[in-house]
Amino acid sequence: MRTLQIVALTFTIIGAINWGLIGLFDFNLVSTIFGGVNSALTNLVYIIVGICGIINIKTLIDFFEE
Repeated sequence: MRTLQIVALTFTIIGAINWGLIGLFDFNLVSTIFGGVNSALTNLVYIIVGICGIINIKTLIDFFEE
């Protein structure tokens, strides 16, 4: 479970950095790397980041339960 949480946090951080770049510089790093906004790979990365965000809800709950 710990490995899953680390992977989820890593993808969430990647997503947060990407949103920061979009907000600050109007630059989408994920779409640049994976072939455009409508690319299947870009959409896959966005889906993975979204799933990882949901997984991180449990990490946050566990943090407050300690």
